[in-house]
Amino acid sequence: MSLQDALDALSDPVRRAILRELAAAPDWERACGTFDLPVTKATRSHHFAVLRAAGLVEQRDEGSRRLNRLRRPEFDLRFPGLLDLVLREPRVSDVPWPVTDEPE
Repeated sequence: MSLQDALDALSDPVRRAILRELAAAPDWERACGTFDLPVTKATRSHHFAVLRAAGLVEQRDEGSRRLNRLRRPEFDLRFPGLLDLVLREPRVSDVPWPVTDEPE
């Protein structure tokens, strides 16, 4: 697990949404199809593959479902504090738009 792979995985808002939902759920409770994401099934699979490759998510098959676990302890050991920063970030839908640096 490299820092670059981790940063690449964390750079996408859909992947950050997946991580937020996993962080709020017990391990092995969430199947891939239970995430409300604005992407196709193929794109969803791609996002989970990127998270797996970066070491953020572990998956196991249970019947016809693929269950997920956030590998928070392992990730925190390798990159202390990084996941906390990402999980504290407001969701895009929580940020008032447009955001400008100009005073009103």
